[in-house]
Amino acid sequence: MRARNVRRLTTWIVCLAWLFAVGPVGAESLPQKGGVLPVFDLQAPEDPDHKCYLGLTGEGPFRIPQIKAQVVLIEIFSMYCPACQKEAPKINALFKAIEKNNLQDKIKLIGIGANNSAFEVEFFRKSYDVLFPLFADDDMAIYNALGGEIRTPYFMAVKISEKGTSEIFHTHLGGFEDVDQFLQQIVQESGLQ
Repeated sequence: MRARNVRRLTTWIVCLAWLFAVGPVGAESLPQKGGVLPVFDLQAPEDPDHKCYLGLTGEGPFRIPQIKAQVVLIEIFSMYCPACQKEAPKINALFKAIEKNNLQDKIKLIGIGANNSAFEVEFFRKSYDVLFPLFADDDMAIYNALGGEIRTPYFMAVKISEKGTSEIFHTHLGGFEDVDQFLQQIVQESGLQ
């Protein structure tokens, strides 16, 4: 009996040592700074103000590089994530800070609800008075395209080139402390003037 317990303990120690040595499984597939944002479609917002905010025309799906901005800041969130709920007022403050600093034509903010239906995303929007467009990812196609290992809230800042490519220049897991400092960091890292 004692030998079996020692074997189990040894097996657990070896497994834990291996996990610490190689890191989290799938971590290499997470969006990386300097990488290209995977291609995925989003449904054009029904709200005309949100469509105008993104600079979109027409109906149907669109892709991130079609957003009329130099930088797109993407928040991956979930309606059920307590940290996302807690962070919502700061994200709204970030949206207002972008406008206050006359950066609204250069930086656009969107949210993607991982494993959230359109109903859940709308409930989140109304509950927290979200000021920017939110998109449902109920089949987790976008989440999986981004590597399928993202915890929420997760932020990616993407620089849109004139050629229509989208390079990730900033990634951030979890909330941020200071809205103005976070915005300044995004501006500096993107090279916006």
